[in-house]
Amino acid sequence: MNYYQTRFSDKLKEALKAVAPIIGIVLLLSFTIAPIPPSILLLFLFGAVLLIIGMMFFTLGAELSMTPMGEKVGTKMAKTMHLGTILFLCFLLGFVITISEPDLQVLAEQVPSIPNYTLILAVACGVGFFLVVAMLRMLFSKSLSTLLIFFYILVAVLTLFVPKDFVAVAFDSGGVTTGPMTVPFIMALGIGFAAVRSDKHAEDDSFGLVSLCSIGPILAVLLLGLLYHPEDTGYVPAPLPDIQDSIELWQHFAGNFPAYIKEIAVSLFPIVAFFGAFQIVSLKLKKKTLYKILIGIADTYIGLVLFLTGANVGFMPAGNHLGQMIADLPFRFILIPIGMVIGFFIVKAEPAVYVLMDQVEEITSGAIPGKAMGLSMSLGVAASVGIAMIRVLTGVSILWFIVPGYIIAICLSFFVPKIFTAIAFDSGGVASGPMTATFLLPFAMGACQAVGGNIVRDAFGIVAMVAMTPLIAIQILGAVYQYKSRTAEAMEAAGAAYLDTWGDDDVIEL
Repeated sequence: MNYYQTRFSDKLKEALKAVAPIIGIVLLLSFTIAPIPPSILLLFLFGAVLLIIGMMFFTLGAELSMTPMGEKVGTKMAKTMHLGTILFLCFLLGFVITISEPDLQVLAEQVPSIPNYTLILAVACGVGFFLVVAMLRMLFSKSLSTLLIFFYILVAVLTLFVPKDFVAVAFDSGGVTTGPMTVPFIMALGIGFAAVRSDKHAEDDSFGLVSLCSIGPILAVLLLGLLYHPEDTGYVPAPLPDIQDSIELWQHFAGNFPAYIKEIAVSLFPIVAFFGAFQIVSLKLKKKTLYKILIGIADTYIGLVLFLTGANVGFMPAGNHLGQMIADLPFRFILIPIGMVIGFFIVKAEPAVYVLMDQVEEITSGAIPGKAMGLSMSLGVAASVGIAMIRVLTGVSILWFIVPGYIIAICLSFFVPKIFTAIAFDSGGVASGPMTATFLLPFAMGACQAVGGNIVRDAFGIVAMVAMTPLIAIQILGAVYQYKSRTAEAMEAAGAAYLDTWGDDDVIEL
């Protein structure tokens, strides 16, 4: 019990450190240049409390359940199964996890010209197919950079043939389908597969699954755009709630809890069922280990229900209203630096970011510090939100940023250690999580409404931008790490060579 109390205490501190800056920024803006109605401010503050508690439960739950489940299943599959069975199970896992992803339902509603179930099934097939590709790459030690170049060229070609209003939504789909629950499991599955290999590149290849799985939804949505020729991609944001008193405040949250309780149960079920089947047929884990995993699953479930309720119900209205107020100011260009500051801190509140940082530190034995990685991701997201605000104010096409950004990211992959490339491309899917969808996207939509822009064309795409810039930032960190390592090795070699020139008398004298 003392272990769990200590871990809860640690996770609570992490959650407070992550969310407190966002609360401070919103309060500062609300009391200065962007006044917020009391009802929306109360929703935000109550949502922040749920966010902190939810994040505490989720990060502990992922540590106790998602990570060990994924690693054990991955190791067992790679050791005991035929290749055909492994690939079928990977496709099935990617398919069922994606279908139950709550954010995908939101995406389907935003593309009215394509039937919801058609879009959901196509995206799920895309994720399943690319999970198979990712596993094949890992099992046969193929270059991640080569695959990324091929598939992103294919994506770039497809964007030339779909309506402009549709491109931003397609790129956003890559971020929303890699959610906070599936990402830890998929990353751990990769670590389990890589653990079976004994070659020197196994550690490098243990990352990269999320990056490939994020391409599937983009391709699927672009292909549907070709088939359905969508013209009506208009999106009307929901009206902001008007809360009169504390009872209405509670009723507003209480009324939304059942929907998220059901959504997270549906989302969690495929992973639990998949693991349960493995436990019965193959794993045969001891009761103590199984009990620990079950506690972790319960913590994950509670955490995600609280986190997503707080984010969706409390943060979305505040983000939308702030965006409108700031963009309405005479000096609306201030939207850019404010967006960058929010982006810098908000990525720290993404629950899956901590899972990725912990796994990176564990796999590299601390050679890649979690803090340095977190700072790189924050700087990357700050840049992406700044660019997104420029797009909102000017209406510049997302392709002018996405295409050069991915070209730079892929070019960097040839000059940095392989593990940094894999981690960087995984970090894009992790950074573009629920906080981006529930605060940054409404913030951009509110600003776009205020300036009279096209919401689908100019506001959507912020998720894609947030998913792109960490690819560059983390690889720059890799280049710095490589330079320092080589410098240290050169100095050590020079020192050793200098000592070799000393005679025995010099050493005795010293």
